[in-house]
Amino acid sequence: MDNTTYIALSRIDTLTRALDVTANNLANASTDGFKASRELFSQYVVKQKEANTVAGGKEEAYTQDQATYQDHLQGQMRTTGNQTDFAINGEGYFAVRTTQGIRLTRNGQFNRRMDGTIVDGSGNPVLDRQNQNLVIRLEDDILSVSSDGTISTQNGAIGTIGLVTVDNVNTLTPEGAYLLKPTTQTHEVARKEIRQGMLESSNVNAVGETTRMVEIQRDYDLTFQLIQTESTRQQTAIDKITADPSSSS
Repeated sequence: MDNTTYIALSRIDTLTRALDVTANNLANASTDGFKASRELFSQYVVKQKEANTVAGGKEEAYTQDQATYQDHLQGQMRTTGNQTDFAINGEGYFAVRTTQGIRLTRNGQFNRRMDGTIVDGSGNPVLDRQNQNLVIRLEDDILSVSSDGTISTQNGAIGTIGLVTVDNVNTLTPEGAYLLKPTTQTHEVARKEIRQGMLESSNVNAVGETTRMVEIQRDYDLTFQLIQTESTRQQTAIDKITADPSSSS
């Protein structure tokens, strides 16, 4: 393969990654608390070192997939009216206890189990301010949850929903559709604003992501056609060079 093909293949590699990321965003456009992912690409330039290259050198630009990061922009809030649905306005994450350890989430669609434990959609217990499982006795009615997460029943305040964050949200590692693994120390949010009976929607713009997918697919198809054309050109040249001279006489 010549350099043209290598350059095109580097582009195909990054476009494939972009398609995967965009498809995942679209698949989770309706997932509460989901944060869209973005790709980080870069170009690196290589100078030709051939003997016949003129001064200044011919440069070739390759595309490189550097990383994928999350867009932590807050999604729109929607009213559900459910007593165990909670949305965070501003910074912070709910903490849940999974079999793999403590994870963070912006998805506040919780339920109360038969033993009174408050859990997320996967059955992971939600944690309070002391990192203990949040439990509300079945005989207690959840009357209200204040903006700082304090839960009140007919027997008064019985607990507080934990709300934590990290110094750099870009260090959080996504797990599944809405869980995040903290890789640094977490700490309590100073100014909490939890809204009961509401959920934070995904921050994915479905129309924008669909348009983006069409553009990426078009770029992918054109680049793939270039590779096919170049492959055909090279094969034709090889066939001419290796052709039996006697066959043309």
